[in-house]
Amino acid sequence: MGLPVLALWELGGTEGCSGNETGLSFPVNCLDRHVHVAPDKVALIWEKDEPGEEVQVTYRELLELTCRLGNTLKRQGVKRGDRVTIYMPPCPLAVASMLACARIGAVHAVVFAGFSAESLADRIQDAQSETVITVNQGLRGGKVIELKKTVDQAVKQCPGVKRILVSMRTDSKVPMTALDVLLEEEMMKEDACCEPAAMDSEDMLFLLYTSGSTGKPKGLVHSQAGYLLFAALTHKYVFNYQDRDIFGCVADIGWITGHTYVVYGPLCNGGTTVLFESTPIHPNPGRYWETVERLKINQFYGAPTAIRLLLRYGDEWVKKYDRSSLKVLGSVGEPINKEAWEWYFHVVGETRCPVVDTWWQTETGGICISPRPSNPGAKILPGMAMRPFFGISPSLLDDKGNVLLENNISGALCISQAWPGMARTIYNDHKRFLETYLTPYPGFFFTGDGVYRTSEGYYQLTGRLDDIINISGHRLGTAEVEDIVNHHVAVAESAVIGYPHEIKGEGAYVFVVLKKDSGYTQETLTAELQELISKKIAKYAAPEYVQVTHRLPKTRSGKIMRRVLRKIVEDKATELGDLTTLDDHEAVQQIIEGHKLLVEGWKSC
Repeated sequence: MGLPVLALWELGGTEGCSGNETGLSFPVNCLDRHVHVAPDKVALIWEKDEPGEEVQVTYRELLELTCRLGNTLKRQGVKRGDRVTIYMPPCPLAVASMLACARIGAVHAVVFAGFSAESLADRIQDAQSETVITVNQGLRGGKVIELKKTVDQAVKQCPGVKRILVSMRTDSKVPMTALDVLLEEEMMKEDACCEPAAMDSEDMLFLLYTSGSTGKPKGLVHSQAGYLLFAALTHKYVFNYQDRDIFGCVADIGWITGHTYVVYGPLCNGGTTVLFESTPIHPNPGRYWETVERLKINQFYGAPTAIRLLLRYGDEWVKKYDRSSLKVLGSVGEPINKEAWEWYFHVVGETRCPVVDTWWQTETGGICISPRPSNPGAKILPGMAMRPFFGISPSLLDDKGNVLLENNISGALCISQAWPGMARTIYNDHKRFLETYLTPYPGFFFTGDGVYRTSEGYYQLTGRLDDIINISGHRLGTAEVEDIVNHHVAVAESAVIGYPHEIKGEGAYVFVVLKKDSGYTQETLTAELQELISKKIAKYAAPEYVQVTHRLPKTRSGKIMRRVLRKIVEDKATELGDLTTLDDHEAVQQIIEGHKLLVEGWKSC
């Protein structure tokens, strides 16, 4: 069932096969130029699911892997401009797949390997991908993940898919279909030299899907030159990255953080980057710090969700391991709360490692606000992103579109001028791109986030302004969840909001109105909706709370007053604000009482 990837590296290396040494090519900047200077420098450290089984891949080996895969794609019929969907866990072949697409001028669309078959199918269809690259099985947290099976289910809904390239991550055999191609076997037949395609600076490099306030995910388009420039600069200056440092970003490659700070930023800078396949608590809560000690990681970049989780296990799991190699600690995905920041700084970093709390989005391509984009000696305040990066010009606007010039004020975070890493459009829907980001505040890029500017002019992010939930750093549109909930046979209508969660930052809280005589209890409905949302979107999206109510709070025009629901769930029922447009005041009181009973019931379990 295929040959080990490592066997490919034993066929003989290449010192760089590109004749394009102008530095204008995306893949040349990430691979070839480093192979010419330091071919045996380690590019990737694959930190497998089980600790102590790491694999090192040099720049020479990664270039050869990329070239063989690029030639395989071309032989399979993939052409310049074609979209290729990648559904793989963090591993060297996943990185090579991304780089191979860039090398031949194809557009990669990586999908997080935790998404359900339906979510994967939606993204394959939207991208109009004819090619999918996957693995037979994934390994995560000691569990086997049946990724190929998920792909097969998804492809049943995607008649446009012509081929599935399957790598063998494990020794287990999986059922094969007529579309399947054994990837390693085909790569063994290919030449180790693949000339990089000549691309325009504004050609598409990749699509990456992010949730929107409507039910349909957005395929954001990033271009070649601007994105790579921004990825490389932010990686270097935000983290003070130096040659020979080991950069440890533990994000999955299926998210923009993995694209920019696991793959492209570090490789463009000729760095050594860690591919983390496991979880923060496998096989125990010391996994991150044991990895830091063993690999001698210098910069560690993780999410507040994981930091809050590990904080609950106490200091002993951290102090058990030598963390003297650490120079910088980073936080990404959501604002980090002060308690987690203090623990990260004092316990993990022993007060000697600055904590850079970074704000950015899939749309921005790279870090836009961070404590240290320049001066290594600049002061850092806990839980605050603080300063704009080079070329980023943030503006605060009020709800009437007025620019707020003073400090000690909150507003909508907008950016007043273009920057290299910004997304160029939404794939096949530029109108939606304009309506989402450029129309709300003409002349500004609207980020969708709220921000507070302090008396000293520093920026502190306050959260989303639209109907987006940020669960464990993953953005999820409430409309996307509501659409699935409303398809349940017993549900008449629903409303989904985010609520503060001690570990995840936010969780999904679902309100439902049942159809008459549905016969469902709240317990049964909760279990079925959790299973349904896990299947349709992903397990992380499953709600912990499902509250059945007779009515939802609506205005007289029929609009659900979600701000009222948020206040109730945040236990701020005395701060509901103006209710003059509310159609049914009794509905609010019923929801308040139902919420109290639901929460007390959970606490007693």
